[in-house]
Amino acid sequence: MSAPDMPAPLEFPSNTLAGKVVLLAGGSGGLGAATAFLLASEGAQLVIGYRSNHARAEALQATLQPCGSPVQLVKGDLSDPGIPEDYISRATAVGPLCAAVIFAGDPARAKGGQPESAEQEARRMEISWQCNFAGPYRLAKLAAQRMAEQATAGSIVLVSTMQAIVPFARSAVYSSPKTALAHAARVLAHEFGGRTNVSVNVVAPGVTTAGMAAASVSSGKYERFLREGIIPRYGRAEDVARVVRLLLEPDGYITGQVITVDGGLTLRR
Repeated sequence: MSAPDMPAPLEFPSNTLAGKVVLLAGGSGGLGAATAFLLASEGAQLVIGYRSNHARAEALQATLQPCGSPVQLVKGDLSDPGIPEDYISRATAVGPLCAAVIFAGDPARAKGGQPESAEQEARRMEISWQCNFAGPYRLAKLAAQRMAEQATAGSIVLVSTMQAIVPFARSAVYSSPKTALAHAARVLAHEFGGRTNVSVNVVAPGVTTAGMAAASVSSGKYERFLREGIIPRYGRAEDVARVVRLLLEPDGYITGQVITVDGGLTLRR
C-alpha cells in the first residue's frame, strides 16, 4: 500500500506473533487470561506461568486448545528461589523467546479490620516486595538477557498499577514495590535497548473488573468514580490485553514507557 507524499509503501503486518513463543507469568488470572485469549487467537505459542491454582490454569489451557497452537503450563511462585530461572528454561525449551508479560503480583491487603502491629506491617511489606517487585523484576531481567543472547527482537511488559502513578490513601505497602517495578523497567529498557533491540514497558491498570481490583469493585469501593462521572465505566480485562498486545509488537517502537489504562481516573479523581 502506498500513500501520497510518502517515501515508501506503508506496512501494517498482521499476526506478527504467530508461531512465536510468549511467556505469560501469572497468565491464568483475569488480566492474563484475556491476554492469553488474544495472543492464542493470533497463533502465538504460549507458556503460561501460575503460582498455585492448578485447576484454573488447566481450565484456561483447555479453553485455548481450539486456537490450534500449543499451550504449556509452568507452576511456581516468582518470589521463590530458582522459579524465575525455571520459567525461562521452560519457555525456551519450546523455542526462542519472543516476548514476556509479567502479571504476577499480590494485593498485599491487611487481614481483617483490626489495626496492624509494626511486625505485621513489616511482614506484609516483605511479602509485597518479593511478590510485586523482586520476583517480577528478576524474571524480566532474565528474559531480557535471554532475548539479547538470541540476537533477535524481543518485548517485555510488566504490570504495575494506577496506585504507582498517583497516591492513594493506605496503599503504600502495595504501591511502593509496584512503583519501584516501573522504574526498574525503565532501567532495563535503557540497558537492553538500541542494538540489543529488546523493548521493556509497563502497563498500569486502573479500576478493572478483573485482576486484583475485582474484589474492590465488587465491594463498592470505587462506585463514586462512576457516580461522579470521573470514569465512564469500569475497566475490562480486554482493555488491558489490547495495550499489552500493542507493546508486544516484534518491530515495535515503544520502550521505557508506563501506560496507564484507567479511563482517565488518575487525571480527574
